[in-house]
Amino acid sequence: MEIKSKFLKNLSELPKQDYNDILKKDDSPFITFDFLDALEKSNSVGSFSGWESNHLGIFNKNKLSGFMPLYLKNNSHGEFIFDHQWSYALQRAGRNYYPKLLTAIPFTPCETRKCITEGLSNSDLINAGKDLMTEKNIETWHVLFPDTELQSDLKNNNFIERSGYRFVWNNKDYKDFEDFLNIFTSKQRKNIRAERKKISKLDITFDIKDKSNLSQEDWDIFYKFYVNTYAERMQAPYLNQEFFKLVHKSREVLNPVIFFAVRNDEIIAGSLCFEGSDTLFGRHWGASENIDSLHFECCFYQGIEYCIKNNIKFFDPGVQGEHKIRRGFEPRESSSFHFILQKDFREAIQKFCIEETKSVKRYLVACQEYTPIKKIYRI
Repeated sequence: MEIKSKFLKNLSELPKQDYNDILKKDDSPFITFDFLDALEKSNSVGSFSGWESNHLGIFNKNKLSGFMPLYLKNNSHGEFIFDHQWSYALQRAGRNYYPKLLTAIPFTPCETRKCITEGLSNSDLINAGKDLMTEKNIETWHVLFPDTELQSDLKNNNFIERSGYRFVWNNKDYKDFEDFLNIFTSKQRKNIRAERKKISKLDITFDIKDKSNLSQEDWDIFYKFYVNTYAERMQAPYLNQEFFKLVHKSREVLNPVIFFAVRNDEIIAGSLCFEGSDTLFGRHWGASENIDSLHFECCFYQGIEYCIKNNIKFFDPGVQGEHKIRRGFEPRESSSFHFILQKDFREAIQKFCIEETKSVKRYLVACQEYTPIKKIYRI
Protein backbone atom coordinates (compact mmCIF):
# COMPACT_ATOMS: atom_id res chain seq x y z
CA MET A 1 0.00 0.00 0.00
CA GLU A 2 1.25 3.48 -0.91
CA ILE A 3 -0.38 5.55 1.81
CA LYS A 4 -0.12 9.33 1.81
CA SER A 5 -1.92 11.91 3.91
CA LYS A 6 -2.85 15.35 2.69
CA PHE A 7 -4.48 18.35 4.33
CA LEU A 8 -7.05 20.03 2.11
CA LYS A 9 -7.88 23.74 2.19
CA ASN A 10 -11.13 23.08 0.32
CA LEU A 11 -13.32 20.02 -0.01
CA SER A 12 -13.50 20.74 -3.73
CA GLU A 13 -9.89 19.51 -3.99
CA LEU A 14 -11.37 16.01 -3.76
CA PRO A 15 -13.27 14.34 -6.59
CA LYS A 16 -16.85 14.04 -5.36
CA GLN A 17 -17.19 10.49 -6.64
CA ASP A 18 -14.09 9.35 -4.71
CA TYR A 19 -15.66 10.74 -1.54
CA ASN A 20 -19.01 9.11 -2.23
CA ASP A 21 -17.30 5.78 -2.86
CA ILE A 22 -16.19 5.56 0.80
CA LEU A 23 -19.48 6.75 2.32
CA LYS A 24 -21.99 4.31 3.75
CA LYS A 25 -25.63 4.32 2.68
CA ASP A 26 -26.74 4.97 6.27
CA ASP A 27 -24.39 7.93 6.88
CA SER A 28 -26.13 11.08 8.07
CA PRO A 29 -26.78 13.93 5.61
CA PHE A 30 -24.26 16.11 7.45
CA ILE A 31 -21.14 14.10 6.61
CA THR A 32 -21.98 13.96 2.91
CA PHE A 33 -19.88 15.78 0.34
CA ASP A 34 -22.89 17.90 -0.62
CA PHE A 35 -23.47 19.28 2.88
CA LEU A 36 -19.83 20.06 3.69
CA ASP A 37 -19.26 21.50 0.23
CA ALA A 38 -22.35 23.73 0.54
CA LEU A 39 -20.91 25.22 3.73
CA GLU A 40 -17.67 26.10 1.92
CA LYS A 41 -19.07 27.21 -1.44
CA SER A 42 -21.58 29.50 0.25
CA ASN A 43 -18.81 31.02 2.39
CA SER A 44 -20.76 30.10 5.52
CA VAL A 45 -17.46 28.69 6.75
CA GLY A 46 -13.99 30.04 6.05
CA SER A 47 -11.03 31.73 7.69
CA PHE A 48 -13.04 34.96 7.94
CA SER A 49 -15.53 33.26 10.29
CA GLY A 50 -12.89 31.40 12.29
CA TRP A 51 -13.51 28.10 10.46
CA GLU A 52 -10.46 27.48 8.27
CA SER A 53 -10.84 24.19 6.41
CA ASN A 54 -7.89 21.86 6.85
CA HIS A 55 -9.55 18.54 6.04
CA LEU A 56 -7.54 15.37 6.30
CA GLY A 57 -7.50 13.03 3.34
CA ILE A 58 -5.59 9.76 3.22
CA PHE A 59 -4.82 8.31 -0.18
CA ASN A 60 -3.78 4.86 -1.35
CA LYS A 61 -2.13 5.15 -4.78
CA ASN A 62 -3.88 8.50 -5.27
CA LYS A 63 -7.28 6.97 -4.46
CA LEU A 64 -9.10 8.43 -1.45
CA SER A 65 -9.20 5.86 1.36
CA GLY A 66 -9.95 8.03 4.38
CA PHE A 67 -11.40 11.43 5.22
CA MET A 68 -11.92 13.45 8.37
CA PRO A 69 -13.43 16.95 8.50
CA LEU A 70 -10.86 19.18 10.14
CA TYR A 71 -10.82 22.90 10.86
CA LEU A 72 -8.33 25.32 12.32
CA LYS A 73 -10.49 27.40 14.65
CA ASN A 74 -9.71 30.93 15.80
CA ASN A 75 -12.77 31.08 18.05
CA SER A 76 -15.31 28.74 19.64
CA HIS A 77 -18.42 29.93 17.80
CA GLY A 78 -20.93 27.49 16.35
CA GLU A 79 -19.65 24.40 18.16
CA PHE A 80 -22.27 23.84 20.92
CA ILE A 81 -19.53 22.51 23.22
CA PHE A 82 -18.31 25.34 25.39
CA ASP A 83 -14.60 25.59 26.16
CA HIS A 84 -14.20 29.29 26.99
CA GLN A 85 -12.94 28.47 30.49
CA TRP A 86 -10.23 26.32 28.97
CA SER A 87 -9.11 29.08 26.60
CA TYR A 88 -8.99 31.65 29.41
CA ALA A 89 -6.91 29.30 31.56
CA LEU A 90 -4.32 28.66 28.87
CA GLN A 91 -4.11 32.31 27.89
CA ARG A 92 -3.52 33.27 31.53
CA ALA A 93 -0.55 30.89 31.44
CA GLY A 94 0.88 32.91 28.55
CA ARG A 95 0.14 30.28 25.89
CA ASN A 96 -2.06 30.23 22.80
CA TYR A 97 -5.32 28.31 22.91
CA TYR A 98 -6.11 29.38 19.35
CA PRO A 99 -5.82 28.24 16.71
CA LYS A 100 -7.16 24.93 17.88
CA LEU A 101 -7.86 21.84 15.79
CA LEU A 102 -11.51 20.84 15.46
CA THR A 103 -13.25 17.82 14.00
CA ALA A 104 -16.94 18.63 13.74
CA ILE A 105 -19.73 19.52 11.35
CA PRO A 106 -19.97 23.32 11.53
CA PHE A 107 -23.04 24.61 13.36
CA THR A 108 -24.43 21.06 13.55
CA PRO A 109 -24.41 19.37 16.98
CA CYS A 110 -25.54 15.97 15.68
CA GLU A 111 -23.88 12.64 16.35
CA THR A 112 -22.54 11.26 13.09
CA ARG A 113 -19.49 9.53 11.67
CA LYS A 114 -16.46 11.79 11.63
CA CYS A 115 -13.97 9.34 10.12
CA ILE A 116 -14.85 8.05 6.66
CA THR A 117 -12.58 5.14 5.75
CA GLU A 118 -12.15 2.25 3.37
CA GLY A 119 -9.43 -0.26 4.15
CA LEU A 120 -8.01 1.94 6.91
CA SER A 121 -8.52 2.20 10.65
CA ASN A 122 -9.72 5.33 12.42
CA SER A 123 -6.33 5.41 14.14
CA ASP A 124 -4.64 6.13 10.80
CA LEU A 125 -6.55 9.39 10.62
CA ILE A 126 -6.10 10.14 14.31
CA ASN A 127 -2.33 9.71 14.12
CA ALA A 128 -2.11 12.04 11.12
CA GLY A 129 -4.02 14.65 13.08
CA LYS A 130 -1.65 14.31 16.03
CA ASP A 131 1.33 14.77 13.71
CA LEU A 132 -0.19 18.02 12.48
CA MET A 133 -0.57 19.25 16.06
CA THR A 134 3.10 18.61 16.77
CA GLU A 135 4.20 20.18 13.51
CA LYS A 136 2.22 23.38 14.04
CA ASN A 137 2.46 23.38 17.87
CA ILE A 138 -1.31 23.32 18.26
CA GLU A 139 -2.17 22.77 21.92
CA THR A 140 -5.62 21.13 21.58
CA TRP A 141 -7.72 19.01 19.23
CA HIS A 142 -11.46 18.63 19.79
CA VAL A 143 -13.71 15.96 18.25
CA LEU A 144 -17.37 16.83 18.72
CA PHE A 145 -20.39 14.50 18.55
CA PRO A 146 -18.61 11.42 17.13
CA ASP A 147 -20.27 8.07 16.48
CA THR A 148 -19.86 5.18 18.92
CA GLU A 149 -17.10 3.40 16.97
CA LEU A 150 -14.93 6.50 16.80
CA GLN A 151 -15.49 7.21 20.49
CA SER A 152 -13.82 3.91 21.35
CA ASP A 153 -10.85 4.63 19.09
CA LEU A 154 -10.43 8.14 20.50
CA LYS A 155 -10.27 6.75 24.03
CA ASN A 156 -7.64 4.24 22.91
CA ASN A 157 -5.63 7.15 21.49
CA ASN A 158 -5.57 9.07 24.78
CA PHE A 159 -8.32 11.57 24.05
CA ILE A 160 -10.09 12.87 27.14
CA GLU A 161 -13.83 12.23 27.19
CA ARG A 162 -16.03 15.14 28.19
CA SER A 163 -19.58 14.28 29.25
CA GLY A 164 -22.64 16.06 27.96
CA TYR A 165 -26.27 15.28 27.26
CA ARG A 166 -29.01 15.69 24.69
CA PHE A 167 -32.71 14.85 24.50
CA VAL A 168 -33.92 12.38 21.88
CA TRP A 169 -37.40 11.10 21.05
CA ASN A 170 -37.68 7.33 20.60
CA ASN A 171 -40.31 5.78 18.39
CA LYS A 172 -41.67 2.81 20.32
CA ASP A 173 -43.78 1.57 17.42
CA TYR A 174 -46.51 4.15 18.01
CA LYS A 175 -49.63 3.83 15.85
CA ASP A 176 -50.37 7.55 15.94
CA PHE A 177 -49.90 10.64 18.11
CA GLU A 178 -52.63 9.59 20.55
CA ASP A 179 -50.88 6.27 21.04
CA PHE A 180 -47.69 8.22 21.82
CA LEU A 181 -49.54 10.26 24.45
CA ASN A 182 -50.31 7.08 26.39
CA ILE A 183 -46.73 7.03 27.72
CA PHE A 184 -47.42 10.14 29.81
CA THR A 185 -49.13 10.74 33.10
CA SER A 186 -52.72 11.91 32.68
CA LYS A 187 -51.75 15.46 33.69
CA GLN A 188 -49.10 15.75 30.99
CA ARG A 189 -51.38 14.23 28.34
CA LYS A 190 -53.81 17.02 29.17
CA ASN A 191 -51.05 19.66 28.99
CA ILE A 192 -49.85 18.53 25.56
CA ARG A 193 -53.38 18.39 24.18
CA ALA A 194 -53.94 21.91 25.52
CA GLU A 195 -50.79 23.18 23.80
CA ARG A 196 -51.88 21.70 20.49
CA LYS A 197 -55.41 23.02 20.90
CA LYS A 198 -54.09 26.58 21.28
CA ILE A 199 -52.67 26.28 17.78
CA SER A 200 -55.69 24.63 16.17
CA LYS A 201 -58.02 27.25 17.70
CA LEU A 202 -56.06 29.91 15.83
CA ASP A 203 -56.79 28.01 12.59
CA ILE A 204 -53.09 27.33 12.12
CA THR A 205 -52.43 24.34 9.89
CA PHE A 206 -49.20 22.77 8.69
CA ASP A 207 -47.79 22.22 5.25
CA ILE A 208 -44.92 19.71 5.03
CA LYS A 209 -42.38 20.19 2.28
CA ASP A 210 -39.71 17.61 1.45
CA LYS A 211 -37.38 16.85 -1.45
CA SER A 212 -40.36 15.89 -3.62
CA ASN A 213 -42.16 19.24 -3.43
CA LEU A 214 -39.77 21.89 -2.09
CA SER A 215 -39.30 24.98 -4.23
CA GLN A 216 -36.75 27.78 -4.15
CA GLU A 217 -39.56 30.10 -3.01
CA ASP A 218 -40.04 27.86 0.06
CA TRP A 219 -36.37 28.32 0.95
CA ASP A 220 -36.62 32.09 0.52
CA ILE A 221 -39.55 32.14 2.95
CA PHE A 222 -37.79 29.90 5.45
CA TYR A 223 -34.59 31.94 5.33
CA LYS A 224 -36.48 35.04 6.53
CA PHE A 225 -37.67 33.07 9.56
CA TYR A 226 -34.17 31.71 10.18
CA VAL A 227 -32.63 35.20 10.11
CA ASN A 228 -35.35 36.51 12.41
CA THR A 229 -34.47 33.93 15.07
CA TYR A 230 -30.91 35.28 15.25
CA ALA A 231 -32.07 38.90 15.09
CA GLU A 232 -34.14 38.32 18.23
CA ARG A 233 -30.91 37.29 19.99
CA MET A 234 -29.08 40.26 18.45
CA GLN A 235 -26.76 37.88 16.61
CA ALA A 236 -25.72 37.41 13.00
CA PRO A 237 -26.89 34.09 11.49
CA TYR A 238 -24.24 31.45 10.96
CA LEU A 239 -25.61 30.35 7.59
CA ASN A 240 -26.30 32.55 4.59
CA GLN A 241 -28.97 32.34 1.92
CA GLU A 242 -26.61 30.81 -0.62
CA PHE A 243 -26.10 27.81 1.69
CA PHE A 244 -29.82 27.02 1.62
CA LYS A 245 -29.86 27.40 -2.17
CA LEU A 246 -27.13 24.80 -2.41
CA VAL A 247 -29.01 22.51 -0.02
CA HIS A 248 -32.01 22.81 -2.32
CA LYS A 249 -29.89 21.79 -5.31
CA SER A 250 -28.71 18.71 -3.36
CA ARG A 251 -32.09 17.93 -1.79
CA GLU A 252 -32.18 14.40 -3.24
CA VAL A 253 -29.07 13.57 -1.19
CA LEU A 254 -29.62 15.73 1.90
CA ASN A 255 -33.33 14.95 2.47
CA PRO A 256 -34.48 18.28 3.94
CA VAL A 257 -37.97 18.52 5.46
CA ILE A 258 -39.63 21.85 6.30
CA PHE A 259 -42.72 22.08 8.50
CA PHE A 260 -44.50 25.32 7.59
CA ALA A 261 -47.16 26.82 9.88
CA VAL A 262 -49.95 28.44 7.83
CA ARG A 263 -52.69 30.85 8.91
CA ASN A 264 -55.12 32.56 6.55
CA ASP A 265 -53.12 31.25 3.58
CA GLU A 266 -49.98 32.95 4.93
CA ILE A 267 -46.88 31.06 6.08
CA ILE A 268 -46.03 32.38 9.55
CA ALA A 269 -43.33 29.98 10.80
CA GLY A 270 -41.13 27.13 9.71
CA SER A 271 -38.97 24.36 11.15
CA LEU A 272 -36.19 22.73 9.12
CA CYS A 273 -35.17 19.11 9.64
CA PHE A 274 -32.99 16.65 7.77
CA GLU A 275 -34.00 13.01 7.45
CA GLY A 276 -31.32 10.37 7.95
CA SER A 277 -31.59 6.60 7.64
CA ASP A 278 -33.21 6.16 11.06
CA THR A 279 -33.23 9.67 12.56
CA LEU A 280 -35.00 12.95 11.91
CA PHE A 281 -32.61 15.78 12.81
CA GLY A 282 -34.19 19.07 13.86
CA ARG A 283 -31.92 21.96 12.94
CA HIS A 284 -33.39 25.45 12.53
CA TRP A 285 -36.61 27.31 13.07
CA GLY A 286 -38.11 30.78 12.93
CA ALA A 287 -41.40 32.68 12.89
CA SER A 288 -42.77 36.03 11.80
CA GLU A 289 -44.60 36.55 15.10
CA ASN A 290 -44.58 35.25 18.65
CA ILE A 291 -47.48 32.85 19.22
CA ASP A 292 -47.82 30.84 22.41
CA SER A 293 -46.99 27.12 21.88
CA LEU A 294 -46.23 27.54 18.17
CA HIS A 295 -42.57 26.59 18.72
CA PHE A 296 -43.56 23.35 20.46
CA GLU A 297 -45.99 22.43 17.68
CA CYS A 298 -43.73 23.37 14.78
CA CYS A 299 -40.46 22.01 16.15
CA PHE A 300 -41.58 19.03 18.24
CA TYR A 301 -45.08 17.71 17.68
CA GLN A 302 -45.06 17.97 13.89
CA GLY A 303 -41.72 16.14 13.81
CA ILE A 304 -43.01 13.42 16.12
CA GLU A 305 -46.07 12.87 13.95
CA TYR A 306 -43.83 12.75 10.88
CA CYS A 307 -41.62 10.10 12.50
CA ILE A 308 -44.61 7.98 13.49
CA LYS A 309 -46.12 8.19 10.01
CA ASN A 310 -42.82 7.36 8.29
CA ASN A 311 -41.52 4.75 10.78
CA ILE A 312 -38.47 6.81 11.72
CA LYS A 313 -36.83 5.47 14.88
CA PHE A 314 -35.41 8.64 16.46
CA PHE A 315 -36.06 12.37 16.46
CA ASP A 316 -33.06 14.43 17.56
CA PRO A 317 -34.16 18.08 17.80
CA GLY A 318 -30.77 19.46 18.87
CA VAL A 319 -28.80 19.85 22.09
CA GLN A 320 -29.93 21.08 25.51
CA GLY A 321 -33.41 22.31 26.45
CA GLU A 322 -35.09 20.83 29.52
CA HIS A 323 -38.49 21.80 28.10
CA LYS A 324 -38.09 18.85 25.71
CA ILE A 325 -38.43 16.41 28.61
CA ARG A 326 -42.05 17.43 29.21
CA ARG A 327 -42.80 16.69 25.57
CA GLY A 328 -41.50 13.14 25.31
CA PHE A 329 -37.80 13.58 24.61
CA GLU A 330 -35.60 11.45 26.84
CA PRO A 331 -32.13 12.33 28.18
CA ARG A 332 -29.16 10.62 26.62
CA GLU A 333 -25.48 10.97 27.43
CA SER A 334 -23.45 12.63 24.72
CA SER A 335 -19.68 12.99 24.63
CA SER A 336 -16.99 15.08 23.04
CA PHE A 337 -13.30 14.12 22.98
CA HIS A 338 -10.21 16.25 23.46
CA PHE A 339 -6.53 15.63 22.83
CA ILE A 340 -4.25 17.96 24.80
CA LEU A 341 -0.69 18.15 23.54
CA GLN A 342 1.16 19.31 26.68
CA LYS A 343 1.15 17.31 29.93
CA ASP A 344 0.41 20.17 32.35
CA PHE A 345 -2.69 21.36 30.50
CA ARG A 346 -3.78 17.78 29.79
CA GLU A 347 -3.80 16.99 33.52
CA ALA A 348 -5.82 20.13 34.28
CA ILE A 349 -8.42 19.29 31.61
CA GLN A 350 -8.61 15.70 32.82
CA LYS A 351 -9.48 16.88 36.34
CA PHE A 352 -12.03 19.34 34.98
CA CYS A 353 -13.77 16.63 32.94
CA ILE A 354 -13.87 14.16 35.85
CA GLU A 355 -15.67 16.70 38.03
CA GLU A 356 -17.96 17.80 35.19
CA THR A 357 -18.94 14.19 34.52
CA LYS A 358 -20.12 13.83 38.11
CA SER A 359 -22.30 16.92 37.66
CA VAL A 360 -23.75 15.66 34.38
CA LYS A 361 -24.62 12.30 35.89
CA ARG A 362 -26.42 14.02 38.79
CA TYR A 363 -28.30 16.12 36.25
CA LEU A 364 -29.40 13.06 34.28
CA VAL A 365 -30.69 11.44 37.47
CA ALA A 366 -32.66 14.61 38.17
CA CYS A 367 -34.11 14.45 34.65
CA GLN A 368 -35.53 11.02 35.44
CA GLU A 369 -37.35 12.55 38.40
CA TYR A 370 -38.65 15.41 36.26
CA THR A 371 -39.94 13.40 33.32
CA PRO A 372 -43.72 12.91 33.03
CA ILE A 373 -43.20 9.64 31.13
CA LYS A 374 -44.48 6.62 33.04
CA LYS A 375 -41.67 4.41 34.31
CA ILE A 376 -42.66 1.42 32.19
CA TYR A 377 -42.11 3.48 29.04
CA ARG A 378 -38.74 5.02 29.88
CA ILE A 379 -35.54 3.97 28.09
